[in-house]
Amino acid sequence: MKKLTLSALAVSIAITGCADMSPTQRGTAQGAGLGALGGAVIGAMTGNSKNAATGAVVGAAAGALAGNIWSSRMEMQKKQMEEATRGTGVEVSQTADNRLKLDIPSDISFDTNRADIKPNFRPILDRFATGLKENPVTNVTIIGHTDSTGSDAINDPLSRNRAVQSREYLTARGVSASRFTVEGRGSHEPVADNATVAGRAQNRRVEIYVAEPAPQGQPQPVTR
Repeated sequence: MKKLTLSALAVSIAITGCADMSPTQRGTAQGAGLGALGGAVIGAMTGNSKNAATGAVVGAAAGALAGNIWSSRMEMQKKQMEEATRGTGVEVSQTADNRLKLDIPSDISFDTNRADIKPNFRPILDRFATGLKENPVTNVTIIGHTDSTGSDAINDPLSRNRAVQSREYLTARGVSASRFTVEGRGSHEPVADNATVAGRAQNRRVEIYVAEPAPQGQPQPVTR
């Protein structure tokens, strides 16, 4: 039991120390820590402290491998999209639950009250489709948003239609439709003040999330 307690303490220290690491390093450390704890628990259940120590070592190796493979692939796709969207106003980021997020403003994606993809949005989606085909195990969630102008009866279907049109564009370029989830949130999740022109422009947006399912036994990304 003492060895198991020490293993848990080591995991806590390892995960806490991830703050200053790159995404790849952080994924590796967290995977190793969780793997070590899982291995130690299984070993301890046999009633043998030696098994607990051995289980921790084996679990750490397996966890590190799983975390590193996942994070490396997502990090590569993130860098590709950063290059493809540089200077466009599109924000590319990694979420706390290790999903790739593209935040696409309305000035390049859709005209007001329309769901037709604008010409400046197409090259971004083209490059995005290429990245999705290079990493075919990922799942994609597309969420449309509007500002507060107009009623929910207009905004809710409009936001969903924008997400659907984005999906249709990507599937037309060879990405399987089964990988997509589309949602329309209308004006219900503003990120800026709808009382200003600039704020309304920020709220009219499309968010795209990419998640690579963790290997069996590792935590799964949570859909936003």
